[in-house]
Amino acid sequence: MEYQDYMKTELLILVPVLYFIGIGLKKSKLANKWIPITLGIIGVSLSSIWVIGTTDISGIKEVALASFTAITQGILAAGASVYV
Repeated sequence: MEYQDYMKTELLILVPVLYFIGIGLKKSKLANKWIPITLGIIGVSLSSIWVIGTTDISGIKEVALASFTAITQGILAAGASVYV
């Protein structure tokens, strides 16, 4: 199994985006220990925007599934960008 088997194809673009954001954060005054969590928060936020924009959310089940998808996809993208 490859990494792409776990991530939605449309969200793979987040990996290089978060990588470049990480480079910027590395050059900032933010302590290195906070960079992975910051990238995780940004990744989940960007994933949430994509999920909300592409999903018809009409009930509690859809909200739960959208939340789970956004969180897991954002964490996977942030993890890949940190360990690239």
